[in-house]
Amino acid sequence: MKYKVYIDGQAGTTGLQLRERLEYHPNIELLLISEALRKDESERKRLMNSADVVFLCLPDEAAIEAVKLVENPNVCIIDASTAHRTNPLWTYGFPELSAKHRQKIASSKRIANPGCHATGFIAAVYPLVMMGIVSPDYPFSAHSITGYSGGGKGMIQEYEKTDRPTELDSPRQYALGQAHKHLPEMQYVTGISSAPIFSPIVCNFYRGMETCTPLHTNLFLKKVTKAELTKMLADFYKESSLITVAQEKSGFLSSNRMANQNGLTLYLEGNDQRMTLISMFDNLGKGASGAAVQNMNIVLGLDETESLI
Repeated sequence: MKYKVYIDGQAGTTGLQLRERLEYHPNIELLLISEALRKDESERKRLMNSADVVFLCLPDEAAIEAVKLVENPNVCIIDASTAHRTNPLWTYGFPELSAKHRQKIASSKRIANPGCHATGFIAAVYPLVMMGIVSPDYPFSAHSITGYSGGGKGMIQEYEKTDRPTELDSPRQYALGQAHKHLPEMQYVTGISSAPIFSPIVCNFYRGMETCTPLHTNLFLKKVTKAELTKMLADFYKESSLITVAQEKSGFLSSNRMANQNGLTLYLEGNDQRMTLISMFDNLGKGASGAAVQNMNIVLGLDETESLI
């Protein structure tokens, strides 16, 4: 059986990545809009209401308006914007967090796809809180290194100019005012009492992400060694097809290691007193389009890794 899928915003970075993954999906028929009608509301509305699944790859305000165009109650909307991630009427699309999360996604018609930085932080912190390793009051902080594709077409063009400024050769920290758009979902989904101190950093490579969360074990509710916590995290994600737990032997972790992949590897590094949980993934894969396809597969009752492995 072929399911009909429409991507609203298919010309953007996330939309193009979605289309790339879905063009060869054996169960999907892509509904395409002509370039001339790309911004025609009546044509967009027609295609949306003809689809089984609609992906929104739009800015927040445009995504909110696009939802209003869908009148068919059988259409499932998967929104890749920030607009609905903390809306309790929408399902947060992170199936690995629990069987309940996966079941809710399977039955939902409104799914908010996670943000890229948020995916890395939540993958690390949610298990710690749920397993009672740390209190929701733990003073979390994190830094997250991303390839420049995470900034969309504008940033891609900026980095790929031949006469670009030399500052772009260096890692650049941004969102210095602690108001990054992913912070609300980081707090909302993990259940922590305060948003983390968060430092996102964009670097001179195209794709890949490394989100790092430091931990002081003297602040843990349960005293566990590094080896014990590694096993607990591996057990937490043992049913997952796309999240694995590992340790690095080389002493180096490159932020673009998971580029062009759809999974996430969680590394626990450090010692029994001070540890760092490191989520390694592709900002355009598990951090965006790969996660969206995974959620679609679950909604449609397909193998959740179809077109992803």
